[in-house]
Amino acid sequence: MMIQHHTQALEMTELAPDRAKSTQVKRIAERISAAQKPEIAAMEGWLEVNDGDGRDTSHEHGTMPGMATETQLKELGTLDGEKFDQLFLKLMITHHEGAVTMTTDVKAQGNNILIEEMADDVIAQQTTEISRMRDLTK
Repeated sequence: MMIQHHTQALEMTELAPDRAKSTQVKRIAERISAAQKPEIAAMEGWLEVNDGDGRDTSHEHGTMPGMATETQLKELGTLDGEKFDQLFLKLMITHHEGAVTMTTDVKAQGNNILIEEMADDVIAQQTTEISRMRDLTK
């Protein structure tokens, strides 16, 4: 599920270079992309080693915490400047909060030390990014 979750974050960050007004929003988007691409690759590697296909399509976006709806994503893709910045921050804060919820749940299962370590990293990174994004919405 986290692969799908991260993939949606990347879809949103890809819009920022051309649509965001704020340099700070563009930098946050770059950091999110730089962090989540290797995490996706690692998770896909784990699934491959463990006979998974890397894509769990049994979960709809709406059932994962923090996922933006298709309508919200379409709206984000139509905006520029400050309006883009504000919706991007709103959606990404919610998205990151959902990721923290998901990784906290995974940690509680205690099944795999590598997964728990990545969960710790995701929680730390995304909690910091939530704080930065909230500062930009004030």
